[in-house]
Amino acid sequence: MGNTVLVKKMNEIDEMKRYYQSYLIDKLPPGSVFAAKTPTCAITAYKSGKVLFQGGGCEVEAAKWGKSILSESPEKKKSTTSTYLPDQFETLSVVGSDEVGTGDFFGPITVVAAYVKKEQIPLLKELGVKDSKNLKDEQIISIAKQIKDIVPHSLLTLHNEKYNKLQKSGMSQGKMKALLHNQAIGHVLGKIAPEQPDAILIDQFAKKEIYYQYLKNEKIIQRNNVFFSTKAESVHLAVAAASILARYAFVRHFENLSKVAGFTLTKGAGSKVDEAAARLIHEKGKDSLPTFVKLHFANTEKAMNIYRKKYS
Repeated sequence: MGNTVLVKKMNEIDEMKRYYQSYLIDKLPPGSVFAAKTPTCAITAYKSGKVLFQGGGCEVEAAKWGKSILSESPEKKKSTTSTYLPDQFETLSVVGSDEVGTGDFFGPITVVAAYVKKEQIPLLKELGVKDSKNLKDEQIISIAKQIKDIVPHSLLTLHNEKYNKLQKSGMSQGKMKALLHNQAIGHVLGKIAPEQPDAILIDQFAKKEIYYQYLKNEKIIQRNNVFFSTKAESVHLAVAAASILARYAFVRHFENLSKVAGFTLTKGAGSKVDEAAARLIHEKGKDSLPTFVKLHFANTEKAMNIYRKKYS
């Protein structure tokens, strides 16, 4: 079994905990902040700042968060996905896809595929397109408004009601994302036809073989020149643009949900989210939750506990 270790600051560990909210486990090893188990690996974050990834998918999962200080495997260490990208990939005309909202208790999942031609790259850089994690919501909104009519793209939104029905039926969040990415990429290819991109780049949320396994009963839009990379927003501006447009859509949906709720909801999946959800239960009733939240998150039970103590 492979092992990978990262050293992170506590604010980064808090971000990771929110990201893995739906995979958290209750039994914690001594000295740990959180423990989670995904379909491909187990993650344990410690108060010392070390984050241990264990399992077959440990290297890919850890690569989402930075460079490892330790990486051991019984097998010869494999190259990361980005190694297999063509030379000067960042200069090509590419369809990139990314998603937002998967780690947020409130709000939908938004997926965008966007086509950036090589001739547009200088303009997008001038407009400030870059990794959306380094941008505030105000900046994202401003940039998105400038590029949404320049960059051919497809936006798909998986609202909470449908998300909860799919999840309850047994569909994993990973499969939902694969279906959405596949569909969004297909829409963009249709929009730009007969023009063909040099490549398609998907921000990697699962190994390539797992991604295609998710789509085994679907019409796969394209297999040739399709690449997967962690931190793909920094690999090509097409993914950065897709991420910005997806975040813009997510923020707008989030604002609308807040209006329906009657108060400002909280992003992420931390303790403030639990408090907001408890207030929502108090003011709108428990039956309103499927419209607002991802029910299988641990936040649901935490919110109910707060509601019973605070409002009952």
